[in-house]
Amino acid sequence: MKPIHFLVLPLLLLSSCAGYRLGGGKPPSLSSVTRISVPMFKNETQHPRAEAIATSAVAAALSQDGTYKVSSTDQADAILEGTLEKIQYTSIRGTRLDTLLPEELHNQVEISWVLKDARDPTKTLASGKSSGKSQLFVDTNLQTARNNALPDALERAGESLVSTLSNGY
Repeated sequence: MKPIHFLVLPLLLLSSCAGYRLGGGKPPSLSSVTRISVPMFKNETQHPRAEAIATSAVAAALSQDGTYKVSSTDQADAILEGTLEKIQYTSIRGTRLDTLLPEELHNQVEISWVLKDARDPTKTLASGKSSGKSQLFVDTNLQTARNNALPDALERAGESLVSTLSNGY
């Protein structure tokens, strides 16, 4: 009687994991895509070199996620085109004596993107907008503080973009 308990108990415990799958959570419209090319994004802001930082952040997020491989355009199944549309700074906290002089800023970036089929560039596989946020303290050099906070916000926007491509949300 006891040997049956030793066989039934592990089967009951393992059956609770029967519906779980590792990987394979791509949206159905992207099931055939395994390699994505990420050419340089466009920059519609006044910030110099922001398109290079945005492109690098998205390519790094794709590599880290692992659902898709980053490849050259000639070997890719899809091409991810992006545009850095907005970099906005909002004051969170001002100095005690001069409220117009910010001590802490909120940084928000917005990237619009389109994933196109590499064999037929007129066919759009997915599109959307992704945003990322960060906060920064202002020191004596405001421009340096903004430049140091921008990659963090772009990394978050890149992670949001890749999450949409990999999971569908």
